[in-house]
Amino acid sequence: MPYSVWNTAPTTARLQRLGRYLPGSAAHPAKMLPGIAAHAIRRYTQPGDLVLDPMCGIGTTLVEALYLGRNALGVEYEPRWAELAHANAQHAIAHTRRGLAEVVRGDARQLADLIDPGYLGQAALVITSPPYGSSAHGRVRATTETGAPGVTKWNWRYGRDPRNLAYATTDHLLAGLARILAHSARVLRPGGIVVITARPWRERGELVDLPTAVIAAGRHAGLLPVERCAALLAGIRDDRLVLRPSFFQLKNTRDARRQGLPLHLIAHEDVLIFRKPGTEVGTPASSCRRPRRSGPCLTRVRGCVRQQGGGVGR
Repeated sequence: MPYSVWNTAPTTARLQRLGRYLPGSAAHPAKMLPGIAAHAIRRYTQPGDLVLDPMCGIGTTLVEALYLGRNALGVEYEPRWAELAHANAQHAIAHTRRGLAEVVRGDARQLADLIDPGYLGQAALVITSPPYGSSAHGRVRATTETGAPGVTKWNWRYGRDPRNLAYATTDHLLAGLARILAHSARVLRPGGIVVITARPWRERGELVDLPTAVIAAGRHAGLLPVERCAALLAGIRDDRLVLRPSFFQLKNTRDARRQGLPLHLIAHEDVLIFRKPGTEVGTPASSCRRPRRSGPCLTRVRGCVRQQGGGVGR
C-alpha cells in the first residue's frame, strides 16, 4: 500500500481546539487530534459532502467537517459525550453559518438501524478512532500529599457502562469494530473512503499490533485497504521533530528502557485508509441528499441529538 506522512501537528492539540470547542471537551480521555480529522476531510471529500464518525466522542470529526463546509453525522453511546458532541457541532454551525450536523446516541454496532434510512449510500467519508490502550488515557499530576512520590489521575474514563467497547478485551474490540465498519459501509457511497486512526500499545509487556488488526477488521467488513499513513503528533522545526509526549508515554518508555527494551516515544498515529468497492461517484454540494424529515436537524443553525438504545463510545 502507498505510505505517506501527514503533517498534522504544527501546533499543540490545545491550540488546535482553542475557540472551536466548548469548555469540558478536554475531559474526554482519548480525543482525536483535530488536525488529523481536518487533513483527512480535505484530502478525501469536497464541500457539501457528508462525513460520518460512528464513534464520535466529543464531535471532533463533526466540528472539523463543518468548518470545512461539509455536512456531518455522528453516533456516540455515552450520553455525556453525545450531548457535548451535539453542543460542539452547534457551536461550529453558529460560527460558520453553514453545514448540517446530527448526533445520534446509540450503539454503533447497529449503526445502519439507528440512523435515518435517507443517509444510506450518501457519505463520502467515514473517519473514526476505536477506543484502545485505556491504560494510557487521561491526565495526571505528580503529588506528594501522602508523603511519598505518586500521581493523581483524572479524566480517564469514557463512562461507567461495561458494555462500552472501551472496556472490552482486544478480541471483542476488534469484533465490534468489524461490525461497526460493516454498518458504516452501508452509509458510504460507492467508492467512498474510510479513515481509521490507531496505534500499537503494550499490555503486560506484550505488543498489541492494533493497526494490523484494524486492517484485518476492515477486510472482514468488505472494505479494500488502499493506503497506510503516519499522522504526526509532533511538530517539525527545521529538520527535527518536536515531541509532545504525555505523562504515560514518558513513564512507559523510561520503565521499558530500565528493563532493557529499546522503546521510543510515540510521534505519530497510524492511519489506515480503506475504500468501499464500486465506482466512485462524485456528489456535488447542491445535490447532496438529506433525510426527508422536519425538525431542527434540517436547519443550518442547529443540530440535534437523537437517542437509540445500547451503545459504544470512544
